[in-house]
Amino acid sequence: MRANEVSRRTALPVSTLRFYERKQLIPETFISRDENNYRVYDEEVVQYLQDVRMLLTLGFTIEELLVLVSESSPAAKTALVRDKITYIQELEAKLEASKNFLNDVLAGKANFQTRCRAAH
Repeated sequence: MRANEVSRRTALPVSTLRFYERKQLIPETFISRDENNYRVYDEEVVQYLQDVRMLLTLGFTIEELLVLVSESSPAAKTALVRDKITYIQELEAKLEASKNFLNDVLAGKANFQTRCRAAH
């Protein structure tokens, strides 16, 4: 499929596809050339790019993604992923504490007081 089709199916602009290619984030196994030298993408690139988007959403940088797709050692890749899992667990704990605090504010149990409830 051509870049426009990949763009449509992934909701990524063609310019982003080109950027990923320049950064070598899209492995060459997903791209070939036709008789007119146009890029032709393998069908599997759609799922791959959806995974890239998810990893970016999870806080991975382009440089970190390059480590994951490179010939880096499995130990380096594992450490990188485990670090992100730890980061997410820490973030979950902070979000849970924030939610509990806001519930305390609503219940009038926090040191910070505001009128969130109508007076009786």
